[in-house]
Amino acid sequence: MARSRPKPKVKEEATQKSVHEPEPRPVFVPQPFTLGATAQPRPAAEPAAKPAPAMDRKAFNRMRRGKLKPEARIDLHGMTLAEAHPRLMKFIHGVHADGKRLVLVITGKGRTRPEDEGPIPSRPGVLRRQVPDWLSRPPLSALVLEVTPASLKHGGDGAYYVYLRRTR
Repeated sequence: MARSRPKPKVKEEATQKSVHEPEPRPVFVPQPFTLGATAQPRPAAEPAAKPAPAMDRKAFNRMRRGKLKPEARIDLHGMTLAEAHPRLMKFIHGVHADGKRLVLVITGKGRTRPEDEGPIPSRPGVLRRQVPDWLSRPPLSALVLEVTPASLKHGGDGAYYVYLRRTR
C-alpha cells in the first residue's frame, strides 16, 4: 500500500483577488509636422551575413589569400558582353572536362577615365559585375562550386577565382 503525501496547508487570504485587468497601453502621440521638413535618417540595417562557402573553409581561405595556384586562366579584357559570355562558357566547360578545379577569370576593373563621364551615368566594370552572375546561373552553376575575388597577387578586384566541382 502506497503512502500518500500530506497536502500542504494553504492560508486563505481575507480578500480575494479580482480578475487580472490589462495594464493601459501608452497612447500614440504624433510628432509635430511642418511642411518642407526633411525626414530623419533611419539607422542603417545590419549588413546581411555572408553565406558560408560551399567548399572546405581552410581551402577557401587559402584560395582567397592567393596561396593556391590557378590551373588555368582566361582574360576577358576589352571584350563586350556578347563576346565574353560564349567564350567564358566554352572555357569553363573545357577546363571542367579536363578535370581542373581552380581557374582564374580576369575581367579587368573597367574604365574610369574622366572623358567617359557624360550626362548619362555609366557604370564602369560591366564584365566585373556580370561574370559572377553568369557563373551563378545555369548551365555554369552546375559546374561552379565557389566564386570569389582574386587576391592582389592574381589581379585583385579585376579578377575572380572560380573553384569548379569535381568531374563525375
